[in-house]
Amino acid sequence: MKITPSARVLSMLGEIDFDEWQCVAELVDNPFDDFLDILRSGTEWPDGFTVSVTLPSSPQGVLEVRDTGRGMSYDRLTRAVRAGWSGNDMHDKLGLFGMGFNISTARLGRRTRILTTRAGDTEWIGVEIDLDQIKDDFEAKDITEPKSDPTQHGTRIIVDRLHRTRAEWLRRNGASLRNTLGSVYSWILTEHPFDLYVGGTRVKPVRHCRWGEERYVLFNGKERIPAYIPINERLQDGIACRDCGEWQIGSGDVCSVCGSVNLSVRERRIHGWLGVQRYLDKTEYGIDFLRNGRKIRRWDKQLFTWNNPDGVAGNEEPEYPVELAHQGGRLIGEIHLDHVPVTYQKDAFEYGDRSWLTAMELLRGLAPLQPQRARKLGYPENESPLALLFKGFRRNDAGLRYLVPGDGHKPVHADTRDWGRKFQAGVSEFQTDEHWWQAVLRHEEIKKRGKEARTTTSVPAQPDEQAVLGALGLPVDIPASGAAQLGTESRAVSTVPAQATMAVKETTETRGERLARYESAASPHAYLSRSFGHPELGYVKVRTLLLKPGERLLDDHGLSAPVLLDQRSGNELTALVDPEHYAFRRFGADYADLLLVELAAVLKVRARSDWNPSQLVAAIRAESLQDSVLDGTTVGAEARDLLSEIRERVAEVLDESGGYTAAYGHLSDEQKIATEEAMIAAGRVGLVGRLGLDSGFVHHVPALALVRLVEVMPASFMDGTVFRGPYVGVSSPSGKALSLARVTGCLADVATLGTFAGEATAPQLRRARLSIALLRDELAGEE
Repeated sequence: MKITPSARVLSMLGEIDFDEWQCVAELVDNPFDDFLDILRSGTEWPDGFTVSVTLPSSPQGVLEVRDTGRGMSYDRLTRAVRAGWSGNDMHDKLGLFGMGFNISTARLGRRTRILTTRAGDTEWIGVEIDLDQIKDDFEAKDITEPKSDPTQHGTRIIVDRLHRTRAEWLRRNGASLRNTLGSVYSWILTEHPFDLYVGGTRVKPVRHCRWGEERYVLFNGKERIPAYIPINERLQDGIACRDCGEWQIGSGDVCSVCGSVNLSVRERRIHGWLGVQRYLDKTEYGIDFLRNGRKIRRWDKQLFTWNNPDGVAGNEEPEYPVELAHQGGRLIGEIHLDHVPVTYQKDAFEYGDRSWLTAMELLRGLAPLQPQRARKLGYPENESPLALLFKGFRRNDAGLRYLVPGDGHKPVHADTRDWGRKFQAGVSEFQTDEHWWQAVLRHEEIKKRGKEARTTTSVPAQPDEQAVLGALGLPVDIPASGAAQLGTESRAVSTVPAQATMAVKETTETRGERLARYESAASPHAYLSRSFGHPELGYVKVRTLLLKPGERLLDDHGLSAPVLLDQRSGNELTALVDPEHYAFRRFGADYADLLLVELAAVLKVRARSDWNPSQLVAAIRAESLQDSVLDGTTVGAEARDLLSEIRERVAEVLDESGGYTAAYGHLSDEQKIATEEAMIAAGRVGLVGRLGLDSGFVHHVPALALVRLVEVMPASFMDGTVFRGPYVGVSSPSGKALSLARVTGCLADVATLGTFAGEATAPQLRRARLSIALLRDELAGEE
């Protein structure tokens, strides 16, 4: 069989940069194209649509790709292996470039054998391309193999004498290759009855773990923004060349690029969806762009950067994520652009092509995504699909406002990423978004209870009888110490009678019935439902439930308990927590603290440990609740995240009111110098000359300067603008001062910790974490 060009040129093709997975994908594209043709024709195909990739088992092994397609005739096979030839329509197929086969096989190994047969043929026919043997006559060796079953059909590609580094990669990375191909071909494998096997294991489509179509958030409490936006924009049909793929301008009969008369009218459509991922990730977010069902770009983040169409320097920078960029992002999508040309490597689109630019304009609009930035540059509000998602989901705060699961205090990003891995693993409980949704609702419920508890603590519901007796000089009943007094403290401390009272009611309720009643009146606590333990003690799987208001948790002796463990089967425990117990409401104990005490007792007995109780609790906490660590790095990051949100809100208020000049004037000289230096360090040199002319300086002022701005301009930032506390409508000066102090006191703590976190002591860190929670409660729209 004569092939062109020469072996030397074919060998040089192997120097073109293709990753190993790309080489395999090139050999998978062609059978998938054949399968799609069969489906379009309506032909019955009882043998199924299967592509199997056999990986080398040693450095001297072979790579084989086998399919159950229609097979090829000798003439078609001759054309298929000729470098530069393509029998594919440039707009319908995955195998867009005739060079793909030659590049991938030459990059993998020195010898390639192609064998193909059709149903009814008497033998396998093929060709052997040996880069070490082919001479300048361009002759490749014809080969045949006997065929035991005349009904057999399909094609086999066998590559041997593999390059050592390629063979070693393929031998060691079967799982990684399956995962990559599962992502690249996820749409095809989901939408069509195709099976792809690599190393004997079926490739599963890697689907997006996104929120459901019915989920949404309320922006400013009224505008409904969905977490899933379908895209289906039909553009005007165009004329395209079937040979070179070029779209034609005008209505001529000859291709303006290659001179071909093989032109046809083609549909041009942008379709797919944009949405929100159920978990936050530092790399796995962005938009997937597909052509003919294959992903060309995965997790692409180009749409998150605004490029000034006027070419003004300094504006080409990411808009999402920005304020909390270190946390990552969760805006995702899957967009089909079958009419947009791609590079020969199929890893990028032709970004200068007008069809790509049209798609970008439709998806993200011409204006910046950030409303504040758009207003500064004179653009109207960006109403594109991506801008809508950006407006609703740009932040990652826990709760219904941004659709983020939490533990009542903060987001549980690590947990949601773990749930995402379970989604990909096919665990049934995590296939829908219900698990995430319930975690959002539980966060809101726990947060609400916490606010109610703080209100009850700060405003007692009844007089302190002991204080009254003491003031009158009458004897005060002080209980004796000891465990026996746990159930009778209400006789001595009447301020907590509902929490510490011994139950004195006749009942025939069994322990099992009582626990079942507790569970029916409880809701799961996502953060504390996990595995607890230590390598030296063993582990237990705990499901933690919070009792609902009005239900009291009693032990087997009828005594009030803050936490009660119920051992189920094996290593599974249910932990019941009474949020209204006085240990939590009056003394501020943390749920985790008392849960660990109970678990320590169980694990000590199981492991027959000699550790004392404090050693047990410390070890279990360090092993099982690592994300609750109290150190400057962790708490400092939480403080800076909250400060970033406050900066953003303050800047928006100043832009809307035009108060940025007055605000800048309130800064001290030292703060102004620090702001300039921070801008320069951040690479925003061009904005230094605009200090005081817009709100841009707010993002760079020292954190403690925010406290000053709120103190001197309270009417601008209170009353539901940045903070929800009342101010303008409060008549008394002392009332205004009190309302303002609730904000500035916590803000000063957070600003100090965000600036000097590395030097903070443990008590200061605890105070800062509490201030962070209290200050977040003061933000407008967070009530």
